[in-house]
Amino acid sequence: MEICVRGYTEADVSAMCAIWNEVVREGKAFPQEEELTAESGRAFFAGQTHCGVAVDETGAVVGLYILHPNNIGRCGHICNASYAVSPACRGRHVGEHLVRNSMEMGKHFGFAVLQFNAVVATNLPARRLYERLGFVQLGVIPGGFRSKDGVYEDICPYYHLL
Repeated sequence: MEICVRGYTEADVSAMCAIWNEVVREGKAFPQEEELTAESGRAFFAGQTHCGVAVDETGAVVGLYILHPNNIGRCGHICNASYAVSPACRGRHVGEHLVRNSMEMGKHFGFAVLQFNAVVATNLPARRLYERLGFVQLGVIPGGFRSKDGVYEDICPYYHLL
């Protein structure tokens, strides 16, 4: 599968919402519990510093990321990102394309650090990818994530200098 990552357009919002909502429904990775509607999704994605979409050779959106400041003021040079890949395309390196592009775009927008606040400890594919790309784990926050079934799982913050 050939993957290209580019900035999103209005035409991508419906597919972005569908993929985002799949991850929310799974309840294993995102802190959000509410699904995006067409209207709330449009506003959510427009409110980010940058959104990238991964498209396959047919032009179909198969994944996305959001990039935004992690904090404000004296910590405003640190950005944060979230990634969502269509379940049908997982295991095909879509996430790697998204992460690499978000690192480039983070630097482009003047950020110095990319930080992930809450990588669920059991999300081993994501953790392996981040570590392979040079992200550093900061520790473990016990019980920092409540999964869909109500079980509290550990989270692992990560960072990478851009």
